[in-house]
Amino acid sequence: MKYNFLTGADRRHTDCAKWDEFGGDFIPLWVADMDFNVAPCITEAINKRNSHPIFGYAFPGDDWYEAWINFIKDRHGFEIKKEWMFFATGVIPIVSSTVRKMSKEGDNVLLLTPIYGTFFNSIVNNNRIPLESKMIYKDGEYHIDWKDLEEKMSLDNTPLMIFCNPHNPTGQLWDKETMMKIGELAYKHHVVVLSDEIHSELTDPGVKYIPYASVNDINKNNSIIAISTSKWFNLASIQAAMCYIPNEEIKKKVERQLNTDECAEPNAFACPVTVAALNNGREWLDEAREVIKDNKDFMVDYIKNNIPDIEVIRGKATYMSWLNVSKFTADSNDLCQYLLKKHKVLFSPGTNFRGDGINYLRINVACPRSQLIEGLNRFKEGIIKYKNERNR
Repeated sequence: MKYNFLTGADRRHTDCAKWDEFGGDFIPLWVADMDFNVAPCITEAINKRNSHPIFGYAFPGDDWYEAWINFIKDRHGFEIKKEWMFFATGVIPIVSSTVRKMSKEGDNVLLLTPIYGTFFNSIVNNNRIPLESKMIYKDGEYHIDWKDLEEKMSLDNTPLMIFCNPHNPTGQLWDKETMMKIGELAYKHHVVVLSDEIHSELTDPGVKYIPYASVNDINKNNSIIAISTSKWFNLASIQAAMCYIPNEEIKKKVERQLNTDECAEPNAFACPVTVAALNNGREWLDEAREVIKDNKDFMVDYIKNNIPDIEVIRGKATYMSWLNVSKFTADSNDLCQYLLKKHKVLFSPGTNFRGDGINYLRINVACPRSQLIEGLNRFKEGIIKYKNERNR
């Protein structure tokens, strides 16, 4: 490989949420960022911008629009238009502003659960009600309960659905037919779909996600797409995202709300870094995808050989997997707290994702292999001791 994914910089004592939030000498396999050094083109872009001694207000230039348009067209054959697009400081700011603008207090916001836990904060903190349509797990993947989904879409006070494409935490990819059916039901029941596509490029090599808005005109004209380079290139603290909304009336509403919420202006580094990543980071990204796939495969084999009572749901997207620990505990949060305190390895408890998450934990494998091995060894030792202690 051209780039080094075998080692990474020491992130301890850098005010790093992943490593420093809990303190101590633990292995973090939890929050969704990577422990790989970023692509050289990104540090070059930062250094270039940093060499200019003034850091005033910034805005997205033509190169920012062109980089996004070309990237999505080249990799997915879908052409978005400049007039659909606007900058945002993150996907969650897009979600929160959309919740405020496209629903009113007391309304339901529909979700397919289990799903990314911070969505619930965006809903509850704005005095809306998270309405779960719980997916059904069968034969190694989750399936939508279509009857339940339509019943909840048909409620008069359900104007908005948040969709996760690809799905977090399971890493599941959605096929065209499934997204068409969601789009048809949403259109029928006057529900706007906000599709979070932040993990879209982190698929197994040879596998691609399908942009929700590319499926057909119904989906395109009744959707809000939130996307970012933050997960693909490990740029979360750069605070840069893009939203595209083909429907002009919906776009006006959401963009206005983002401006009202002061979440629509880039910092000095956000746009240059995004442009560099999209234009010059593609080779690094594809190598990272190879490494993540290999790490996932290694993790699956390790658990199968060492902790066979855990079922691994290994999706084809994201750098996370969903581990069923129900044979060890009735509460994955309790297990995660034990592993952190007693064995210094940290996972995301499935309770954060609701649905059937009490039976699961989420593991992040985007790290050098040596780190993953140490984390899995601590996990094996810890979960066996946990089961023995709890069953006394």
